[in-house]
Amino acid sequence: MSTELLAPLDLAFWHLESDGHPMHLGALAVFDAGPAGLARPAAPERDLLALLAARAAAVPRLRMRVRDVLLPVGGSAWSTDGDFDVRRHVHEVRLDGEDFEAAATAAAGGLMGRPLERGRPPWEMYLLRSADGRRFAVLVKLHHALADGMRAVAIGAGIFDEIADARTTGTRRPRPVPPRSWSAGPGRLAGFALSRMEELGRAVGVGASVVRASRLDPRGPRALSAAPSGTRRLGTAVLPLDAVHAVRRAAGGTANDVLLAVVAGGLGRWLRERGDALPGVGPRALVPVSRRRPGGPPGSGNKLSAYLLDLPVAEPDPLLRLRAVREAMDRNKAAGPARGAGAVALLADQLPPLAHRLGASLAGGAARMLFDVLVTSVPLPRAALSFGGCPLHALYPMAPLARGQSLAIALTTHGGRVHAGLVADGEAVPDVDRLAAALTTELAALGAAVHADAPPTAPAGPAPGSSGRPVPAPQR
Repeated sequence: MSTELLAPLDLAFWHLESDGHPMHLGALAVFDAGPAGLARPAAPERDLLALLAARAAAVPRLRMRVRDVLLPVGGSAWSTDGDFDVRRHVHEVRLDGEDFEAAATAAAGGLMGRPLERGRPPWEMYLLRSADGRRFAVLVKLHHALADGMRAVAIGAGIFDEIADARTTGTRRPRPVPPRSWSAGPGRLAGFALSRMEELGRAVGVGASVVRASRLDPRGPRALSAAPSGTRRLGTAVLPLDAVHAVRRAAGGTANDVLLAVVAGGLGRWLRERGDALPGVGPRALVPVSRRRPGGPPGSGNKLSAYLLDLPVAEPDPLLRLRAVREAMDRNKAAGPARGAGAVALLADQLPPLAHRLGASLAGGAARMLFDVLVTSVPLPRAALSFGGCPLHALYPMAPLARGQSLAIALTTHGGRVHAGLVADGEAVPDVDRLAAALTTELAALGAAVHADAPPTAPAGPAPGSSGRPVPAPQR
């Protein structure tokens, strides 16, 4: 039986969960089941559920469950579930209504509010199908202890035809992940001790930054600081990627800067429409940063740090809002993801397992003191994707809500579009769909502001018949 100790941050996510605060992330993948444009004939209706189950069962990581261990004290380990039955994890739901995507979004929100069964491998998949069977979507739920955003993509992508076919033909072979060992050999003890001392020094620095950034009396917007209800709603938005890049080329910065400015503008617009007072500073966003090396193996365990960013929601000028975001993110990047209060996740690596088990409730309540909303970007494979021969139409990522949080926004790019998934507390943010719509409006407003701010383009040469010299283009 394969056994692997939970990494410290995974253990923290495992113990942070409660019935009212499920700690799973996920994605809603909507497929185009129409007859046109299919790469190959679609799987028969009755075979889609069996195909989903077979694809999920073929992912080795999805056969692992969490069990307690004697050593280290308070620790847990991943072990292969000897009683694994994929039928306990893969389900089908029929949806009524003419607007299938709206019905799938509503159903996904409700299903995301249900905690996963902890005695089994912590994941579920749902085949959501229209009443006539012509439209379908797949909802994937993975516990955050099982995967961070990048690893979730690697695991969840196993359901797609292209990934499954490559795995079957052997053209892609995952690298083995060695089990984590708690004990070091005698020859490594000195190096281990020195390494721990260096890590302790880094932890003290991060801890001091966390204390300095903590807000003893956080006063964010009411909608983002309401008492949790344990319910979930999902909002979705689709943004044209070419519009994002047009703003980036004109105003500078990165595409992520543009999207963060759009989120800030959308939050401000939504709060004004609700009649909520705009805060003078913030709300504060936690922006996760992956510590995985580009092109490296997925590895086991969460590998995350984060930046903290005060979103300029009260700034009425879209260009000034974008400038404020760019400058703040530049400062974050200059400090690096391993420094500053946003790197609080790194502290988990310095704590013994028993501390995670005993201090979970205290750590969960501390999230509210650091940030108000999570905004994360999740990368997807750039290749076209399909399931059962049906092309992927849209994919909305979903991030978990920390205790004391009412909103988490996840963004991913596929097919020339940015897909936004907004997970909200169902009672605190019942109008999350209006917030999602505000993102689309704000990207258009930012694009219009950039266009209006651009200097006029001079003609390339003199008009026909003119003896004058060409007018030089204005200097930028």
